[in-house]
Amino acid sequence: MQVIQHPPSGWPALVLNADYRPLSYYPLSVWPWQEVIKAVFLDRVDVVSTYDHMIRSPSFSMRLPSVVALKSYVTQDRPPAFTRFNLFLRDGFACQYCRSGEDLTFDHVVPRSRGGRTSWENIVTACAPCNLAKGGRTPQEAGMRPLMAPRRPQAHELQERGRRFPPNYLHQSWLDYLYWDIELEA
Repeated sequence: MQVIQHPPSGWPALVLNADYRPLSYYPLSVWPWQEVIKAVFLDRVDVVSTYDHMIRSPSFSMRLPSVVALKSYVTQDRPPAFTRFNLFLRDGFACQYCRSGEDLTFDHVVPRSRGGRTSWENIVTACAPCNLAKGGRTPQEAGMRPLMAPRRPQAHELQERGRRFPPNYLHQSWLDYLYWDIELEA
């Protein structure tokens, strides 16, 4: 990962909750500059830090925000949505049969053909070769048990796992609000 001092492409702003913690680590909670300006004018955010770049209209000018904080706290305890991305994040972006991180799919532990449901408790991340090898069989029949029993994760668990996957770049102004072990590069 690289810490950059010039603004990232598109001038995004890091979005913090009202407690000054990021809304999300993975994906990192950033908004495009247009959304940030709209939120500033609607008085939904406080500007915490800015880029050196100015935006102007005939009657107004301001520095583009690089970090904003929501004025109203957004509760983070809601159950995570069942999405492919959240499933991969729960499973650490690794096949739950062989630990490969390549060609990932999701596998119904109890096959759909046998009444298996598409739910947190019945889906695991699987690489395509393992998924094909297991086929329409149960893990016992295929001799392939998942490394972890599938279950619904808590929101804080996904946030914690997301901190293991920092983005390719971070702007210098974001560092005081993010908590990764990073090496500073010029």
